[in-house]
Amino acid sequence: MSELDDTGDGKTKKKRGRPGRPPAPSKKPRKSPSEKGPMGVQRGRKANGMAQQNGEGDPVTLFEVVKQGKSAMQSVVDDWIESYRQDRDLALLDLINFFIQCSGCKGTVRIEMFRNMQNAEIIRKMTEEFDEDSGDYPLTISGPLWKKFRYNFCEFICVLIRQCQYSIIYDEYMMDTVISLLTGLSDSQVRAFRHTSTLAAMKLMTALVNVALNLSINQDNTQRQYEAERNKMAGKRANEKLELLLQRRKELQENQDEIENMMNSIFKGIFVHRYRDAIAEIRAICIEEIGVWMKMYSDAFLNDSYLKYVGWTLHDRVREVRLKCLKALQNLYTNRELFPKLELFTNRFKDRIVSMTLDKEYDVAVEAIRLVTLILQGSEDALSNEDCENVYHLVYSAHRPVAVAAGEFLHRKHDPQAEEALAKRRGRSSPNGNLIRMLVLFFLESELHEHAAYLVDSLWESSQELLKDWECMTELLLEEPVQVLLDRQESALIELTVCTIRQAAEAHPPVGRGTGKRVLTAKERKMQIDDKNKLTEHFIMALPMLLSKYQTDAEKVANLLQIPQYFDLDVYSAGRMEKHLEALLKQIKFVVEKHTDTEVLEACSKTYCILCSEEYTIMNRVDIAHSQLIDELADRFSHSVEELLQGEEADDDDIYNVLSTLKRLTAFHNAHDLTRWDLFGNCYRLLRTGIEQGSMPEQVLQALQCSHYSILWQLVKITEGAPSKVSLRRVVKSFLAVCQQCLSNVNTPVKEQAFMLLCDLLMIFSHQLTTGSREGLQPLVFNPDSTLQNELLNFILDHVFIDQDDENQSMEGDEEDEANKIEALHKRRNLLAAFSKLIIYDIVDMPAAADIFKHYMKYYNDYGDIIKETLSKTRQTDKILCAKTLILSLQQLFNELIQDQGPNLDRTSSHVSGIKELARRFALTFGLDQIKTREAVATLHKDGIEFAFKYQNPKGPEYPPPNLAFLEVLCEFSSKLLRQDKKTVCLKVSSHGLFCVWCRGSAEESVEGSWMIRNDTLQTPGALQTPQLTSTVLRENPRQAAEHLSEQNSEPGSESDYVHK
Repeated sequence: MSELDDTGDGKTKKKRGRPGRPPAPSKKPRKSPSEKGPMGVQRGRKANGMAQQNGEGDPVTLFEVVKQGKSAMQSVVDDWIESYRQDRDLALLDLINFFIQCSGCKGTVRIEMFRNMQNAEIIRKMTEEFDEDSGDYPLTISGPLWKKFRYNFCEFICVLIRQCQYSIIYDEYMMDTVISLLTGLSDSQVRAFRHTSTLAAMKLMTALVNVALNLSINQDNTQRQYEAERNKMAGKRANEKLELLLQRRKELQENQDEIENMMNSIFKGIFVHRYRDAIAEIRAICIEEIGVWMKMYSDAFLNDSYLKYVGWTLHDRVREVRLKCLKALQNLYTNRELFPKLELFTNRFKDRIVSMTLDKEYDVAVEAIRLVTLILQGSEDALSNEDCENVYHLVYSAHRPVAVAAGEFLHRKHDPQAEEALAKRRGRSSPNGNLIRMLVLFFLESELHEHAAYLVDSLWESSQELLKDWECMTELLLEEPVQVLLDRQESALIELTVCTIRQAAEAHPPVGRGTGKRVLTAKERKMQIDDKNKLTEHFIMALPMLLSKYQTDAEKVANLLQIPQYFDLDVYSAGRMEKHLEALLKQIKFVVEKHTDTEVLEACSKTYCILCSEEYTIMNRVDIAHSQLIDELADRFSHSVEELLQGEEADDDDIYNVLSTLKRLTAFHNAHDLTRWDLFGNCYRLLRTGIEQGSMPEQVLQALQCSHYSILWQLVKITEGAPSKVSLRRVVKSFLAVCQQCLSNVNTPVKEQAFMLLCDLLMIFSHQLTTGSREGLQPLVFNPDSTLQNELLNFILDHVFIDQDDENQSMEGDEEDEANKIEALHKRRNLLAAFSKLIIYDIVDMPAAADIFKHYMKYYNDYGDIIKETLSKTRQTDKILCAKTLILSLQQLFNELIQDQGPNLDRTSSHVSGIKELARRFALTFGLDQIKTREAVATLHKDGIEFAFKYQNPKGPEYPPPNLAFLEVLCEFSSKLLRQDKKTVCLKVSSHGLFCVWCRGSAEESVEGSWMIRNDTLQTPGALQTPQLTSTVLRENPRQAAEHLSEQNSEPGSESDYVHK
């Protein structure tokens, strides 16, 4: 059985060392300390030494010398070695106190303790003197000083072993004492001792591994010299040299055995226990160092006995430890000569490594992908197709480092050199041709056709030369016969080509990758300019040919027409390439005449807009071509409308001609000012006819949109000081009326389009139009009347807050797939957001929001964020009115419940609980500051109490009012009342003959001046008329007699203010 599957601590070396030998038996007789100073500190050390100095403020201990780092570590170690040679007990005492103080312990090991106490007793004594009030110690304290200390600490240990490697470490005293101390400290309950000693021991082990490696090399060299000398002829053989070499080999072997014993002691006594320590930092130290050992001395450490510890720790729950594992393995897999020794480990832990590419920590996932890439480079057979596919899909990750690492893997999987050789064998003119085809096939097989930009971005750093080979891509697209690429492959290649052009021209990742546009370096900026010039020079000539070939394919043409926006347009004039511009304009005109697809037409419009930029000399030439095209389209549209409206019976050709021409004009009107062609008149005539006859829904849709653009362009001209406002006001008024009529159209898309345009225009031509020193635009301000507001609200209630069954019926019974359902939800969210903006900006009266707020819980998943934001913004506008709107929404729900269940409500029913839960949610939105919300909360309680007692019971005044149960709903807000206001509420409730638990002891308190009688501040502003049929503002219980309603005297601030004002 392999040791990789062994969960125990098996043997790690053939030779066993002397782990944790007690220092007392092995120590040699110590010199007399009579010549030493107090606490074992020697007098008269050098200035860069470890002990007492003459000057004030100089370091007096080895710890302080290392911490300050003012002296070279070589010099510090040399001083310690000199001290050790003079008195090794005192020098070791300094070293022991160094480790103790580096742990943050304030205690000091004295010479008597060192002589007479075992390590376990010394550690126990130091533990008692440890300051546990603070959890910080040198290795965990932040700051540059302590970061430098950690480096100096590690360097000191490495230099110490390096300087002692020829004599001192073999004296069976210094190393035994240090290893025994560190072993005891690493087993301490004190984290600081355990952490510091483990770091020291691991660095000590690393230094010993380096010594062992040197000894091994020297042994090999000595053995070769010995063999060479022995193989000489007897007369030329030097026996003395042979004896010297034999003696040297024996000494080296003894030293090697001694070093292996030391390493064995550290590994078994410290590493085996600490690699699974409870503290993640300690585990990380162990894994990091074992990786160094395996790379440094692979002959001794790169085997299953040591690799298994790294493999087991790949499952560690802490990110830092997993990272150390992966980086340690990366250092091993980088060297291909080590692959045979890693084969068993790869087979055993490959699945775990591949699964880590999906790690929840992105940096771990990145390192895992890099490790898998190294495994792939070393042995293609090591990874199965399934393993590779698990990494492939990560090129579409939103996290860019993960995607780039996966792109590198994909690039390495398809070796460019092999593909180049294959291409040459097939006689291909471009060596990148087959690679590009592979990329196209990979893109198609991934079935994520809307994410081409992410695929290109992932491969950009590793395959930039391939992705910039636009000549090869163009050759593949223009090549004959057509069978070279299938239609799907051509579409995919065009999409990928456009994405590579965008990446090269903009030099930043697509949306969703990265935190934003970063500032380019000078080198990156130069590369961007060079790439832009290169792609411009190539596609200025190639684009007209591509458009000519694919002019009948809408999808391909729409993608190709995105290319000119990345051109450096100065190249047209600077390179004298006007003939290519003429060819491009000719192709674009042909595309406009050939297609009616909105995406294609908008791409053409955008291209004209870019080419018409005033900063380029080609503007006049493009503007003439654009004007000629619009002239033709406008004349054609005018004649088509005349024929359609004047003809007795319009045939299909007339209707199609109007629709196709209007689609083209609408697409261009979006980006271009076409007001001089006066398109609004014919569009308005078309709208009137379509609405009156209830026909031509598609034509009506396009006419609505085109008219909308026309109005916006006229507004732009007026703000720039052009024509009079009277004509525009007349146009806007007539168009709003048409849109209002369209709200009752039988065609759903027409209604939705009219609603969105109404909301947009009401927002644009609202009172905010005059802000920013634009008071002269006051005549253009439109305020919707109550009828229009009610129609807009009814539209929302009928088309947004609908059940799934109703939606399916509105889709005329067609079954929607998941994508269509999401699209339909997105459309409904847009409708609700458009209306909510009107409420937020005080264009529609705030009480209309009550019909929206009441759906907060029922439609929380679909519209909860929109409703919550609306509530927040309206509260910022008017706290009092917002509170009244909230309580009104609850009253509406309560009235609906009364109508459904009658006056005898089951207060334990889910419907009542739902209303109470909604009230609780509303209460939470008031926040914790009761002073700021005091008046709003008080107003809410006042309206709620009045609603509860508004109507008498038809059975008689001795029976409770039918709305009394509403007080339970109102109780959800009571926690937001101040104490004095609670008493006032109690008095208000008690005045209706009910007892309130808050009223104890407060009946004698006066309410004069309290908020309950401040009618002047509680008047409700003018509100909406009740929407008929759909709204429930005034849906009262039919069982209540009409005479009871007329007998009630409404108090100010009651519900009647909303209804009858």
